Amino acid sequence: MPIDPKLLKNLAHRRAVARAAGGNDKLEARRAKGLMTARDRVEALFQPGTFLEMGQHAQHDCHNFGMDGKPMPGDGVITGVGLVDGRPVAVFSQDFTVGGGALGRIHSRKISDMMEYALRCGMPVVGFNDSGGARIQEGVESLAGYGQVFFRNVLLSGVVPQIAVIAGPCAGGAAYSPALMDFLIMVRKTANMFICGPEVIKAATGQKADLADFATAEAHAAVSGNIHFIAENDAHAVELVRKLLSYLPPNNLMDPPHHPTPVVDMTPDPGMNDLVPSDPKQAYNVLDVITRLVDAGDFFEVAKEFAKNIVVGFARIQGIVVGIVANQPMVKAGTLDIDSSDKAARFIRFCNVFNIPLVTLVDVPGFLPGLQQERGGIIRHGAKMLFAYASATVPKITVIMRKAYGGAYLAMCSQDMGADFVYAWPTAEIAVMGAEGAVKVLYKKEIAAAPDPKAKEAELQAEYRDKFCSPYEAASKAMITDVIEPAETRAAVAMALRNTLSKRETRPPKKHGTIPL
Repeated sequence: MPIDPKLLKNLAHRRAVARAAGGNDKLEARRAKGLMTARDRVEALFQPGTFLEMGQHAQHDCHNFGMDGKPMPGDGVITGVGLVDGRPVAVFSQDFTVGGGALGRIHSRKISDMMEYALRCGMPVVGFNDSGGARIQEGVESLAGYGQVFFRNVLLSGVVPQIAVIAGPCAGGAAYSPALMDFLIMVRKTANMFICGPEVIKAATGQKADLADFATAEAHAAVSGNIHFIAENDAHAVELVRKLLSYLPPNNLMDPPHHPTPVVDMTPDPGMNDLVPSDPKQAYNVLDVITRLVDAGDFFEVAKEFAKNIVVGFARIQGIVVGIVANQPMVKAGTLDIDSSDKAARFIRFCNVFNIPLVTLVDVPGFLPGLQQERGGIIRHGAKMLFAYASATVPKITVIMRKAYGGAYLAMCSQDMGADFVYAWPTAEIAVMGAEGAVKVLYKKEIAAAPDPKAKEAELQAEYRDKFCSPYEAASKAMITDVIEPAETRAAVAMALRNTLSKRETRPPKKHGTIPL
């Protein structure tokens, strides 16, 4: 006997109601404003026809404050799994048209179930955050729901990549789930994120603060460093997610999606020889070096608005996925400060846990001097970079382009910090400090007693520079792999990567290290 048509009709009706979410009028109103709906975002992310929804018929079970019997399709969140470039990805997408996307017990249960599914099956998680916050009518159960999501954010951390898109409001406790994920993308103009709003700040501190001062995509990207990418709109946010996923493995047990070229191209690139000025005091843009180093100049920079004195991001070198960390001489002379140390350390740890080789480009005159830096804890923050590089067991390739001074030299992954290959250009200066500072310390009395102190100082600087500020002193002590022409860099790094992809390094068993947070 065939299935009763009434049952099929009932199913179709229920599906239509669920897909209508808060009502077709609300969905069309959002689209008229140029906003995607929760389902539009999911469908834009996945290959057509591949999305498998979970919990479409879920409803809240709240009876308080007028909620009894009130329909909430999907309880305000869409969850499921689909394919991005042929690879499975789990997703949740909060639906602002259904009760403002507020999180209640069933809403959080759906997100938690999806995250556990992603953990079991070893696939990335993408979350579209567009919610008014906790569903007040459900009281403490809403808070418990947030706690359950946070717990799973941490459970998944380091096992599968987690990407958050802030596509609408994200306030109070809701901000902490994205904050516990690996990468945050925020939509310009239509999204905001904060813990305390302007009214609460004024009531508590007397300070007047507009949302534009601290809650916008620009503020989070450039000032607080809470987010990694700004999207111009929903479609751009989806595009950034897909681009990011193209560099990431599904989980920590698998390699990233390398596409190695059949043969390593050892052809030199003479244009690289022209990029670094001969005057060590002259700045240059390290992005010019990176774009010549990576395949087709395609460099996906992460957190480019924050701590611009260091550059981090993903690329491929002759098909091998790499994470690149580079000093930026155009900003603060490429020194390491509190924010740049935090930025780089976090990126290094992400690459390490997901098996992405690290390529480090060094031109660092030291840690940024200053009272604010000392009082702000530059020792602790700088130590994060040392910790991150020393604990990383992925392939580590370092290229010293110019300055590599003092502790910052070590913090940029020297051989002593576990680099597998360290190449230096002939312009490299590897020393405790620059010649100008060193002779003042070493020859203070001699310079003061000289008939012409300035001439004597210049003479001693030249002597110091010849002996210590070159790559050959370090090379003579077997502290670097080789001195190479800049033109040979892409070929040397590509070959080094091929020779380290099989690297397997184990460390003493422990619960976890105690990184100086």
